[in-house]
Amino acid sequence: MLSVAMQFKEVFPRFHDREPSYTTLPDDDDWEKVEKVSKLLEVFNVVTNIISGSEYPTANLYLAEVFRIKLVLDQAIQDESDFMKEMAKAMKGKFDKPWSQCNLVVSLASVLDPRIKMMGVNMCFPLIYPEVEARKNIENVRIALDDMYKEYADILSEHSEEGSSRSGVDQNGLILESQKSSGWSLLMNYVEEQQANPAVKYEIEEYLNEPTYKPKDNGHMSFCALEWWKLNCGKYRVFSHMAADVLAIPISTVASESTFSAGGRVIDSFRASLSSSIVEALICGGDWLRILHGIRNKPKVEQVKTEITLLP
Repeated sequence: MLSVAMQFKEVFPRFHDREPSYTTLPDDDDWEKVEKVSKLLEVFNVVTNIISGSEYPTANLYLAEVFRIKLVLDQAIQDESDFMKEMAKAMKGKFDKPWSQCNLVVSLASVLDPRIKMMGVNMCFPLIYPEVEARKNIENVRIALDDMYKEYADILSEHSEEGSSRSGVDQNGLILESQKSSGWSLLMNYVEEQQANPAVKYEIEEYLNEPTYKPKDNGHMSFCALEWWKLNCGKYRVFSHMAADVLAIPISTVASESTFSAGGRVIDSFRASLSSSIVEALICGGDWLRILHGIRNKPKVEQVKTEITLLP
């Protein structure tokens, strides 16, 4: 609304000249405030569309957007205008409340982005938290990464052992099987059974020590972290399972319009009464059907244009 008002800045005085009852003409000071607030809220608009959009992006994008909001608020607090300072301080207070503690899910998702790895938390945390707390949080992220990897390695190891016990054969069985198949097929079966076990080598060290991934032609906007891990699942057999689960965690399932709406409850009584499995099935089913039939939600600008065109 403010950005549209800025485009019609010259129209307001003309309307004031033609309409005697119009007594709220903004002065230069008001327009200066509108311009500053519009620039500040523009960042929130972009971030909100990314986080609360209908396409549900992967979780590795969240930390960068939170860090961007932190920089914008810090800059607004240093503004010369008392109006901007007071507003930015109030917004900063609400920002610091949920981010006073390290969000491990968002941090781990950032580490699992092959384009930045640990560099994301190493850059953002010192600017979000005090120096001592930032170092502590970075260490906690690395500890959580190790602990989570070990859990996934143990789970995959148990599944592999169960599969090997079911598919294993004794000496007599091997002789009997050799009569039905070639020697090459026996060797390949043995190789598959051996590789079914999780990699003994610590994949985290290998992943973090390798150079960061650079998309071709700087295609960072079209980069998909889940697709990268899918292509590299053979190299990181344990780590890829962990990355798939973490990156798929949505930071919000609430549409951006409902987030800033004070007209009613965000979650009504009907939705709150559903079990978590039913809600997950409904959300996933809707997304899968839209992708299957190639249906995408129209941006707000296109919706407005369509409504204007349909007006008589």
